[in-house]
Amino acid sequence: MTPNQQKTRTPSTVRTKSDEKISDGYLEIRRYQISHEKYDGNQTPILCREVMDRGSVGAVIPFDPIRQELILIEQFRIGAWAAGWPQPWLLECVAGIVEEGETAEEVVCREAQEEAGGEILQLEPIAKYFSTPGACTELVSLFCGRIDSAGLGGIHGLETENEDICATVWSLEDALSALRNGAICNSMTLIALQWLSGQHGRITEEWLG
Repeated sequence: MTPNQQKTRTPSTVRTKSDEKISDGYLEIRRYQISHEKYDGNQTPILCREVMDRGSVGAVIPFDPIRQELILIEQFRIGAWAAGWPQPWLLECVAGIVEEGETAEEVVCREAQEEAGGEILQLEPIAKYFSTPGACTELVSLFCGRIDSAGLGGIHGLETENEDICATVWSLEDALSALRNGAICNSMTLIALQWLSGQHGRITEEWLG
C-alpha cells in the first residue's frame, strides 16, 4: 500500500485454537494459539503468542496548582535492572493495580496516600492506553490529580508488599527539564509530563476557579 492509498476495510475476526496458562507466579502468563483476519480478507496461519496478563492499572501525576509543584516517586524496577539500565531506580507517577471491585479513580486516590502521603482533591483524566500491547494486557488509566504539596515527600510504601518508595516534590519547571534531558524513561510519566506541559495553565485556571 502506497502512502496515498487508503485501506478499504478493517479486519475484525480472531479465531482461538487454544488458551493455556503457563505461569502463575508474580506475573500470570498465557499462551495463545490464534489466527486473525488480514486486510486482504484472508486469515493468517495459526500464530503462537505468549501474553502477560497484567490487568488494569490506575496512575496519577499529583499536581499542586497553587505552588506549581508535582510529586514524583522513585523506586527500584526489576525490568529496568534486567535490561541493564544504568539507573534502575526510576522516577515515576503514582500507580497501582486495579483490583476486582475497584475503579481506577479509587486506586489512584489510595495509592497517592500509600506512595506519596498525599490526598487527591480532584482528578482530571489524561489518557487510557495499552502500555505494551504486543505482549501484555495492561491497560493504563492515567490522571492528573490535584494535591496540596506542602510537607509532602519522604519514604513511603507498604511493608507487607516490600515497597521502598521515595516521594519527592518537584517544581513544574524542574520536572519538565528532567523530561527534556532524558531523566524520565517510562511511558506513563512521559505521557503525564508531556500532557502537563501543555495543560497546566488550563487545569490551574479550572481548579482554582
